[in-house]
Parts: sequence; C-alpha cells; structure tokens
Amino acid sequence: MPRTLVMTIIGRDRPGLVESVASLVAGHEGNWLESRMSRLGGQFAGILRVEVPDASMTPLTQALNGLAGQGLSVVVHHDQPEPAPAAGKLCALEIVGHDRPGIVREISRALASRGVNVEELETEYVSAAMSGEAIFKAKAKLNLPVGCDLAALREQLEKIAEDLIVDVSLEPLRVA
Repeated sequence: MPRTLVMTIIGRDRPGLVESVASLVAGHEGNWLESRMSRLGGQFAGILRVEVPDASMTPLTQALNGLAGQGLSVVVHHDQPEPAPAAGKLCALEIVGHDRPGIVREISRALASRGVNVEELETEYVSAAMSGEAIFKAKAKLNLPVGCDLAALREQLEKIAEDLIVDVSLEPLRVA
C-alpha cells in the first residue's frame, strides 16, 4: 500500500541539491507528487510531498537523513489525511507598499482573528524602479471559513493597510 510523506529540506544552495533528493525518492520506488522550493538568502528551502510503497518508507527516511553529511537538513512527516474542512471561499490577497517591520504580523493577526486559513503565502522585498526604496510585496491564497463576511474582512484589512501605508487587495478566486 502506498504511503505519503511530506518533508522539508534546507541547506546551503548548490547545484545538484534537488537531484540528490529526487534520486533517493526514485531509488526507493517513490513518486514525487508536489513541491514548493526556493533559494532564500543563500539557503535552499523546500517542502515536498512524495508517495512511496509502505516497505520503502523507513529506508527512504533513513536515506534522506543521511543527506545531513552533505549539509542538507531533511525533516520527514508521515502524511495523515485529516477530514476535509467545510468548504469555504477561496480568495487572493495582495499587499504592496514601502517595507517596514510588522506588515505580515498585522495582516496575519487579522486573518487569524476571523478563522481564515492561509493556504499559500509568497513575499518578496524589492527595490522600487525609480527611487530604489525598499518595497514589500505579498501574495496569498486564503480559505475563508463558511460564514466569514468578506466585506467586513476587506474593511478590516483596508484599515490595517491605511495604518501601515500599504495597498491591499482581497478578491474571491474563481474555481475552475
């Protein structure tokens, strides 16, 4: 019976890093299902989900832990499917403004207070084209719980955006 593993990997970025993980997964009859990986500040970090035969689960985990000798930290979790949450509304959140401490904290606090689940979050720090000023950008995929008032959430986020001097956009996602 196939089993699903979810793992995080992090280590100093170098060529061949992904290949070393992919080779171990394939060598243990595993199937690479999905991943999100990125270079951040000289480190390579990722999260991935693989499916392996039950008999390969422990040997693969041991082999992945052996990558520590190559400077790669791997943490493996056995995927334990949970009951599906009540279907909520998916929304896209975008934030753009001058960088300053506390933007993610304030926005995530507002989302958590309304039971909103952040399913994906991507942030970046860039220099403005003309002025060179530090600009913070964020994109998130949110799952609003059933009964969450989208208009009230948007109003709360706009108030925070005004205080932080950033632009916020919150729009429902169209599900295909």
